[in-house]
Amino acid sequence: MKNIVILISGGGSNMAAIAQTARKEGWQGKFGVRIAAVISNRPEAKGLALANALGIGTEVLSHRDFDSREAFDAALMARIEVHSPSLVVLAGFMRILTPGFVRHYAGRLLNIHPSLLPAFTGLHTHQRAIDLGCKVAGTTVHQVTAELDHGDILAQAAVPVLPGDTADLLAARVLTQEHLIYPQAVRSFFADSA
Repeated sequence: MKNIVILISGGGSNMAAIAQTARKEGWQGKFGVRIAAVISNRPEAKGLALANALGIGTEVLSHRDFDSREAFDAALMARIEVHSPSLVVLAGFMRILTPGFVRHYAGRLLNIHPSLLPAFTGLHTHQRAIDLGCKVAGTTVHQVTAELDHGDILAQAAVPVLPGDTADLLAARVLTQEHLIYPQAVRSFFADSA
């Protein structure tokens, strides 16, 4: 069995999109793939209840309980490794990972970012696109590297920036595309290695 571990910090909508697609398309039977665990760095993350409702085991490892980023990442790696992951998926995991963590999972660590990378790395992507007068915005699934929001691009989806858009309106339209392309990218990861 090939295990996926999904890391979240918030609502978990991308995690749910991946889990629902996996179930609907029968990834376990087709590719021998299952979501082994959802781990959050925030005990209050609403995505934990959503994962439980989907029948996925959850764990919490609060970054606030650690003195350094390195100590947290080492403990997180230990939790992840219990599940022997073939793939680690960052789905709204709002932590910058240490180079050692990224190296350990090189080639099997994916992230989704709410912009058309390489444009608008970091935070506040939607407002920055609006402020610069962009006509399109979007989202990118990419391999994670030690450089923030870089790495090989696996999938992208564009959405128009409409007159009168706010960051929240644009974010909502981008999120609908995230829910489509992230499951596709995860599926392709396993289909290409089958």
